[in-house]
Amino acid sequence: MKLRGKKTVNSQSQSRRSELAAQLSAPVRAFMSTEAGSAGLLLVAVTVALIWANSPWSEAYTSLWHTEASVTLGDARLSMDLSHWVNDGLMALFFFVIGLEVRHEVSVGSLNDRRRIVIPGLAGIGGMLVPVLLYLAIAPGGDAARAWGVVIGTDTAFMLGALAVVGPRFVTQLRVFLLAITVIDDIVAVTVIGVVYSGSINVPDLIAALLLGVVLSALTRFGVWRAAPYVLIVLVMWLATLNAGLHASIAGMLGGLLIPARKPSREGVEQAARLFRAFRQSPRADVGKTARKGLQKAVSVNERLQTVLHPWSSYVIVPVFALANAGVDLRDGVLTNALGSSLTWAVVVGLVAGKTIGIWGGAAFGTRFGLGRLPTGVAPGHVLGGGALSGLGFTVSLLIVQLAFDDPAVRAEATVGVLLAAVFATVLGWIVFHLAAVLKGQTDADLPRYLDRPVDPEKDHILGPPDAPLTLVEYGDFECPFCARATGVTKELRQRFGDRFRYVFRHLPLPDVHPHSELAARAAVAADTQGRFWEMHDLLYQHQDELEYEDTAGYAADLGLDVERFLRDLDAEETAERVREDAASAEASGVRGAPTFFIGNRRHTGPYDAVTLARELEASADAPSGATRAPSE
Repeated sequence: MKLRGKKTVNSQSQSRRSELAAQLSAPVRAFMSTEAGSAGLLLVAVTVALIWANSPWSEAYTSLWHTEASVTLGDARLSMDLSHWVNDGLMALFFFVIGLEVRHEVSVGSLNDRRRIVIPGLAGIGGMLVPVLLYLAIAPGGDAARAWGVVIGTDTAFMLGALAVVGPRFVTQLRVFLLAITVIDDIVAVTVIGVVYSGSINVPDLIAALLLGVVLSALTRFGVWRAAPYVLIVLVMWLATLNAGLHASIAGMLGGLLIPARKPSREGVEQAARLFRAFRQSPRADVGKTARKGLQKAVSVNERLQTVLHPWSSYVIVPVFALANAGVDLRDGVLTNALGSSLTWAVVVGLVAGKTIGIWGGAAFGTRFGLGRLPTGVAPGHVLGGGALSGLGFTVSLLIVQLAFDDPAVRAEATVGVLLAAVFATVLGWIVFHLAAVLKGQTDADLPRYLDRPVDPEKDHILGPPDAPLTLVEYGDFECPFCARATGVTKELRQRFGDRFRYVFRHLPLPDVHPHSELAARAAVAADTQGRFWEMHDLLYQHQDELEYEDTAGYAADLGLDVERFLRDLDAEETAERVREDAASAEASGVRGAPTFFIGNRRHTGPYDAVTLARELEASADAPSGATRAPSE
């Protein structure tokens, strides 16, 4: 099961280069936080379902989910019991959110570069193939053999919740790696549900659903930015898919995949800012309506829908699904029979051992033969522990159990297997992480958090007293609009702290997103050889749209530099090497985008407005001596 977090406009330029491939974006951080938080609610729902199903009121539990509910519009009527409304209706919305996130990650997220997905892809394939093989080796024949799809999915909410409890203290890089794997699970699981576990196909309705998909994908080409048309078409596509005999999860996933995602354009963001300023100056209803439209246009429909739907998926749909499907009556020998059933243990072994071996083996195969590398900070022991926790199949597993088995007794055995696998996977994950830390020293699965190369007054670009007690280091890109805005923040900090503050600028050009950034960085270094770095620094940021070779020469002339010397220095290998040294220190310091700030020696995460940075600087001054230094190891 995968739910994705609400998206925000990321105020940081990010590189797609291989050495900066492990970017942990703010949207992904928000997603992981929401998923881990929903795990507790999901666990409560499972507990309530089991207690209720085994209580004197168990008949009420069963009859509740068999209650008929209908929606009528004129002569049209759609009627299903509550169990089907949950599994075919709410779960379609659940998979719709999955589809939105998969499209976002493939278009502009962590999977938009093929170099990033080789190792997670191999791990994901191994994490599905090995579980299926182990399941088929143990499971009895007949309907049980057809239920191999039970062991292919991973419940991201439970996995992230368990990772927060039993994993290393810092796991951001491992979580990103596991999220990339679950994208593979998402696509394959929904395909399996649609192809293997659907009924007979009604061809006319299937054609209608496909045509609606074409219309959905065409909306963006016609400049449709409102969310309502997309939602309406997906709803009709869901009805057509349902009537076609396919499981409704297909419509949800396909609908999400067909709604495109894009990064906010600089023009769109600037236009939204102008409209917002206009509303501040004239707070009228019509101006406010225009400003709201501008803000909506600046963010893709994909991200806006995720922002609205993700909390409902995490905190309503998934717990309701668990409440409807996890309630197994274990009385009258059902539990005993399940513990003695080869089907139960086929599910357990497939999910726990299969996921552990498959994910670790797929990643090891890829790294062994040079097909890719693990993200910075992630070690083989972390992959093994993450693979173990991926055995928490739960939501997708329970859904396939409901689709694969008609016999309630057999269904109960498979459900018990899913629940036991969740317990065993968590325990195994804890053991693996503990052994990796004790035997291999693999304690953190995170990016470096400390400045790799200490500030050097003889080499670094420093504004303020070289021995000032408060230090702010920025890794910046002269073509990055967010970096340009950050210059105003540093000016506020200089005014606030005076001689107690020094500002250090280091170069992090991102040429794959800003083609003139390397030339601009070299121009600043060339100006530094004539003692005019900060003047050139300001000019470059003021003219971000004019950073051609001739432009930099003009800025040198405006500053009164020796232009001939400037151009020689601009093309010198020493200048390029100076820029590369800063970029290398950024990589070693865990920097994955611009701007990135360090308070003293420690990397700053979160907002970088003047108030926040000032508070962090003051806290660093009050910290005990050595508190901001990198550990000796």
